[in-house]
Amino acid sequence: MATTTPAGVRAHAKHGGGSSSGAPMTHRQIMEALSGLMLGMFVAILSSTIVSNALPEIIGDLGGGQSAYTWVVTAALLSMTAATPLWGKLADLYSKKALVQIALVIFVLASACAGLSHNPGMLIACRVVQGIGSGGLAALAQIIMAAMISPRERGRYSGYIGATFAVATVGGPLLGGVITDTSWLGWRWCFYVGVPFAVIALIVLQKTLDLPVAKRKVKVDWTGAFLISAAVSLLLIWVTFAGDKYGWLSWQTYTMVAGSVVLGALFVLVEARASEPIIPLRLFRNRTITLASLASLFVGVAMFSGTVFFSQYFQLARDESPTMSGVLTIPMIGGLFVSSTVSGQLITRTGRWKGWLVGGGVLVTAGLGLLGTIRYDTDYWKTAVFMALLGLGIGMMMQNLVLCTQNQVAPSDLGAASSTVTFFRSLGGAVGVSALGAVMAHRITDYVKDGVAGLPPKYAAALSGSGSASDSIPDMDALPKPLRTVMESAYGHGIADIFLIAAALAAVAFLISLFIKEVPLRTQGALAQAAEEETAPVDPAAAPVVAEARSPQPAAVAAETPGAGQMPGPAGERVPSWAVAASAEAGPEGAAVAAALATAAPGEPAAGYGGGLPVHGFVRGAEGAPVPQAAVTLISLAGRQLGRSVAQADGAYAVDAPGAGSYVLIASADGFQPQASTIVVNGEPVAYDILLSGTSGLSGAVRAAENGLPVRDAMVVVTDVRGDLLATGTTGEQGEFSFAELVPGAVTVAVNAAGYRPRALPVEVDGTGVTRVEIDLDAGARLQGVVRAPHGPLADARVTLVDAAGNVVGTATTGPDGAYAFTDLSGGEYTVIATGYPPVATALTVTGSGVDAHDIQLAHPGE
Repeated sequence: MATTTPAGVRAHAKHGGGSSSGAPMTHRQIMEALSGLMLGMFVAILSSTIVSNALPEIIGDLGGGQSAYTWVVTAALLSMTAATPLWGKLADLYSKKALVQIALVIFVLASACAGLSHNPGMLIACRVVQGIGSGGLAALAQIIMAAMISPRERGRYSGYIGATFAVATVGGPLLGGVITDTSWLGWRWCFYVGVPFAVIALIVLQKTLDLPVAKRKVKVDWTGAFLISAAVSLLLIWVTFAGDKYGWLSWQTYTMVAGSVVLGALFVLVEARASEPIIPLRLFRNRTITLASLASLFVGVAMFSGTVFFSQYFQLARDESPTMSGVLTIPMIGGLFVSSTVSGQLITRTGRWKGWLVGGGVLVTAGLGLLGTIRYDTDYWKTAVFMALLGLGIGMMMQNLVLCTQNQVAPSDLGAASSTVTFFRSLGGAVGVSALGAVMAHRITDYVKDGVAGLPPKYAAALSGSGSASDSIPDMDALPKPLRTVMESAYGHGIADIFLIAAALAAVAFLISLFIKEVPLRTQGALAQAAEEETAPVDPAAAPVVAEARSPQPAAVAAETPGAGQMPGPAGERVPSWAVAASAEAGPEGAAVAAALATAAPGEPAAGYGGGLPVHGFVRGAEGAPVPQAAVTLISLAGRQLGRSVAQADGAYAVDAPGAGSYVLIASADGFQPQASTIVVNGEPVAYDILLSGTSGLSGAVRAAENGLPVRDAMVVVTDVRGDLLATGTTGEQGEFSFAELVPGAVTVAVNAAGYRPRALPVEVDGTGVTRVEIDLDAGARLQGVVRAPHGPLADARVTLVDAAGNVVGTATTGPDGAYAFTDLSGGEYTVIATGYPPVATALTVTGSGVDAHDIQLAHPGE
């Protein structure tokens, strides 16, 4: 826990999450809250992956063909794609806990109904409902994590989510294969097995997940939800059947494509006017969100094509059982698990994420490109290496695209922004699986025809009679060996072609990721940010007034041109809310300003001011992102407040100047350094955009040098170059500490903890973002013993410890038991002097750590 210092530097806990009161959550609280969420995700992922290796047998048993196989997968992706934005928007409006439980119930009930299917149509319908539930779980998991945990710390916990994903993804196909291969169970139990896990997940979620609910009047954009669902559905239906049921340039194609475009245009029009849009279009003004959404579109193709088509490759091209098909895909899932976990931990430690995103794009492209070279008889070790590269790349890209988006939005848009990225990823997967499945079917048919051409006519007749060259999935065991070899080769070659197409799309995602700008990760979760905005809407505007008096730097810089422009650099220290009262000490003008700021309502000028010429513009942060809730204050050159405004969701502000003249415009927002500028009003409205730069922070962890374990309750003190105290606090359970709003420059960080040698080190605080430092403490030695006299232990004896240079290290007085002790000692030579009887001096050597015992015997001569 950190304490507020007189310098006004506030320290936040490392996790950056928040409770309903905005207080940071401990690691234990976060893990308890995530336990039910991860269990729910485990159920959803298990129920999805458990059928992947059983699908060839399921479709064959239900009498379906390749198009049915593709649609069983596509139907779930389609409904998940359409429902994800709606779940995300509902999360901004209603209880996230209730929503995730509803999503889980929908998913499990649909899974149970899927087990009762008697034809492909019923199975596909159940998969549509499954997708609605899984879309909620996928979107809400990211949203709830972002609400509790800061972007800087989220990588650490994303590793746990990645582990859950990996275990369920690996265990699902294995379990599904075993169930399918077990005659007395059958494939229907693949859908039933997740029900008990779901019941447990619901109970755990009810007990562990506790998030505040914003109570406000809401209106769900059902029209937008319908239009986006219809547009995506029509597009996927066209992609699936074009080139098969009808031509690519047929009237059906024109009708469906035109219908999808019209529905998409109507969706954009509805969203532009909706009070609570499903996907707020203003989010795409931010370059990072736009590029991350486009990259997610192409990453979805790569991710889903790998998981969907590998089961067909191993079962139809390599003649493996469903169980072994799951085992053979472990390299890809293992790569995903390792990369998501390791990259998450290192992002938390360093705060750097773009390198992982770009590296993931390279690996995904390389992995898919190499998989495009495989055939039915390719050595498995080569295929395993290629799959591992693909898994490593997906693990690096998937989470970081969501992370960089969540780092750019206000808490009120967290759900919509998170679900937008997930939506585009699911859309890419749905379109990719549908389109690539259709392409694969045509490629396999061509390869089969080429292979059969070289065989005797009887094999061609056998192939025609079995229907193996048609849309149906062939029974390889029923085919003659020569014909079976042709079919395996066709499937191996056809699926490899799909991977080549996916590699080209992954290369596009990689190129897009190069243009995403790396922005320092925030150190507060969404709940903590929202709590601060609610509790201190007025104070930020007053902070720069005091900063001008306290900082040696000028707080105002002239801007002689009354047109639109950018604000200058930092205007001095960021001062917290308690400094409003302190401004009264600056004199009568300061007191007047403080009183006006304290009494004026947000968005309105102080009493006695207002009217005149408007000064308006936008408050923006990094990459031009709007800064909502920023306080903008217009004051006279004498320090009197003339107007004040709170920036809207798009960063817009407006204040009124009383007439022509020079004024000072001050802007401040949480997480940014306050800015001030002199503007000149010449009898006409002034358009002026404000650019805020982020404040500096210092965070890190204190660990024991000998074993690397965290040191809790260590005292951390930060001083400037003059020795003035800037901040102080104690470390948390994981040895973490964090201080926000420090002045950039050189500081000294001193750490002291019981049982360890104190340590001080110089640190250079960066101008923006959070500087991180890891501090290792050496364990201190302990010297203890008992002073004895002839009659027994001697109380009140004086014991002095002197080092080798003759300096007194410490003194102690023995208690009734004659005991004394010196702690936190460095190794070396010491002299112990005891008095009470005639003094006795003893030389001894103290080891670098542990406890050294040294008893002292005192006596008068002759005793």
